Amino acid sequence: MANVKLKIKKLHEHAVIPSYAKHGDAGMDLTATEKSYDEFGNAVYKVGLAFEIPLGYVGLLFPRSSNSKQDLILSNSVGVIDSGYRGEVMVKFKRVGTQEYNEGERIAQLVIMKLPYVDIEEVDELTSSDRGEGGFGSTGK
Repeated sequence: MANVKLKIKKLHEHAVIPSYAKHGDAGMDLTATEKSYDEFGNAVYKVGLAFEIPLGYVGLLFPRSSNSKQDLILSNSVGVIDSGYRGEVMVKFKRVGTQEYNEGERIAQLVIMKLPYVDIEEVDELTSSDRGEGGFGSTGK
């Protein structure tokens, strides 16, 4: 498997270049350099970094597993960083209590994934499948 080069620009003197904690980890931890609040009361954390994600890849932001110790919920469930975005990465959390991250703490994890480029084809009918049109809970599990 070939490695993918992720170019990173530091925008803040205390920014921490992300790395994998252990061999085989999927995500790299991101560290907060600044915390503020938006007009809706969400906690907004800047990481002091901008990324150049290669074309054909995406950066996905997830909460760290230790986020369960905080009173924070990632506001958009999963953050998406498109390959064309060159601005500072920020992570926004809905506040559901008082326990929050502070500057200098690891707040989220970044996963870089390859994406297929999809050709869209409009059709009059779709092929059938075992599941068909069964939606939420239709598999019985």
